[in-house]
Amino acid sequence: MASSTSPADPSPAGPDAKALDEVVAFTSDLIRTDTSNRGGGDCRERPAAEYVAERLADAGIEPTLLERTPGRTNVVARIPGTDPTAPALLVHGHLDVVPADPAEWTVHPFSGEVRDGVVWGRGAVDMKNMDAMVLAVVRSWARQGVRPSRDIVLAYTADEEDSAADGSGFLAERHAGLFEGCTEGISESGAFSFHPHPGMTLYPIGAGERGTAWLKLTARGRAGHGSKVNEANAVTRLAAAVARVGAHAWPVRLTATVRAALTELAALHGIDVDTHAPDLDVPLLLDKLGPAAALVEATVRNSANPTMLQAGYKCNVIPGQAVAYVDGRMLPGTEDEFAATMDLLTGPDVDWEFHHREVPLEAPVDVPTFAKLRAAVERFDPGAHALPFTMSGGTDAKQFSRLGITGYGFSPVKLPPGMDYGAMFHGVDERVPVDALHFGVRVLDHYLKTA
Repeated sequence: MASSTSPADPSPAGPDAKALDEVVAFTSDLIRTDTSNRGGGDCRERPAAEYVAERLADAGIEPTLLERTPGRTNVVARIPGTDPTAPALLVHGHLDVVPADPAEWTVHPFSGEVRDGVVWGRGAVDMKNMDAMVLAVVRSWARQGVRPSRDIVLAYTADEEDSAADGSGFLAERHAGLFEGCTEGISESGAFSFHPHPGMTLYPIGAGERGTAWLKLTARGRAGHGSKVNEANAVTRLAAAVARVGAHAWPVRLTATVRAALTELAALHGIDVDTHAPDLDVPLLLDKLGPAAALVEATVRNSANPTMLQAGYKCNVIPGQAVAYVDGRMLPGTEDEFAATMDLLTGPDVDWEFHHREVPLEAPVDVPTFAKLRAAVERFDPGAHALPFTMSGGTDAKQFSRLGITGYGFSPVKLPPGMDYGAMFHGVDERVPVDALHFGVRVLDHYLKTA
């Protein structure tokens, strides 16, 4: 019998050799299927959804294709487990990607080219790699006659890179019955290797997300000629508010997940600290953690970053209204504080509203589910250390949480030192090593069969 870390494991204990070939082919094919989401409904996921559905059906897994808007297609399928009394597990991944400019890339972002053992293209890590890994795993099960212990519900969604209105939001609102029995779910942004120091490999597993607070700021004033004195200039009022928002130093607020991450990181670095101490100096602790602080520094506080400005139509005309947009993020338990702070920062001359809002999430880490996720990664990378972390952004887990599903970020990839996983999300030259895809298939195969 081949070992679980050999190039292929033909035994029922691991994926077959064909799965390791298929995951590379599926990742490349999905990357070549351009599903760029430009926002405002400008996206078409259907070709990718049909690709996934055909390969599920070929493995004897019946897919259901669902659309709120023509062309914005989702795929849902259920694999029955051996224990009908066990709660079901949701495994979800989105099919859309953010746009990419080919002129900025070393390899065309929609080529799916495999070069020197690396698959290149938009979606290689966010998140067509995970889509392909799950597809390869369940097809391997079909060939081997494997059934998981609990029902596995697969969801390939549209529109995650915008509002999720055509994707997970639509599924949760209109097709909740497809997720009956699901109590937990896994998806993107977790279980990737991170190398903060030589000889140290960490695998952060997502157990929380900051809430989404995309804001629209509107300043109103007195329209007039650009040559006249105007103390009610909407642009001036807006600019002052935007400057205050951008310069604001948000206070530290530690959630349970972030505190757990800091505790484990401190121990790994030989730092004796009580993360529950009321006088804990978090910035100082982050300094002591060095590069490892990158896993938590964006999630020890809320944030609000101005991103867009809209005002005026002619240089010599003072407009009566000016608008700005702000990307805000809220930690669990801080939503009221966030809103009160925005009231103060915007002031009396600028109104603000939520342009798009989604809840923050936190999942327990002292439970068997998290222990199994941790063990699955460490089984295939002995000497590495998996730990909980909170995502600075958000995923479809927010929408599925409306159905009572607790979400974890778990899309395992083992990357070499120097390959910055975080920088490739929405970045240039997104890519994933073939070996990382093989690692992910093995880890997911093991976890999903034992979950």
